[in-house]
Amino acid sequence: MKFIKYIHTNFSSEEMHERSDEFRRFMDSRRSIREFSDRNVPIEIIENIIMTASTAPSGAHKQPWTFCVITDPDIKKQIREAAEKEEYENYNGRMDEQWLKDLEKFGTDWKKPFIETAPYLIVIFKKLYDISETGEKLQNYYVSESVGIACGFLLTAIHNAGLCALTHTPSPMGFLSKILNRPENERPFLLIPVGYPAENCVVPALKRKDLKEVSVIY
Repeated sequence: MKFIKYIHTNFSSEEMHERSDEFRRFMDSRRSIREFSDRNVPIEIIENIIMTASTAPSGAHKQPWTFCVITDPDIKKQIREAAEKEEYENYNGRMDEQWLKDLEKFGTDWKKPFIETAPYLIVIFKKLYDISETGEKLQNYYVSESVGIACGFLLTAIHNAGLCALTHTPSPMGFLSKILNRPENERPFLLIPVGYPAENCVVPALKRKDLKEVSVIY
């Protein structure tokens, strides 16, 4: 492995405080939405977003992820039908009473029209192992952790580009592997619709936990 000099940009304490506070407020404005516009988004923007997500750190720099971008209406329809089938089972037997009670305030149900409405679906797959050109299995490390971090980068990049997203996990998600014909070494991790909000899009009036509830200093 060749090493190169790391170039670090230094900021004054005042600049650091200003930048960190500005970014905190910017990210605090990010919200998950379920009402999307079908307005077109240039594919180059989505490609930049994905490449930003791919700058995330990963175990042994294996980068164990695949980002599948879906625009085809027929494939989106198949995904919606399969997702709604699983979600119907979740809302009608798989979820316990407490889970359903916790979801009540959000007004969600098993119907997922946003899957077809959003101009893009990004399905993230985690690669349990890689396969060499000769067919040999190559070990990956900290796969779920690495892919989770990359998804965080992805959501941040989506928000930074002026777009909206929803993290959707229609468990179980095996149908995504079948519909998209993904190889055996990949497992679906997240389904993220991406696009602009609908004209009359609304979101719950949430309150985030404050610092003392999410942080402890020793």
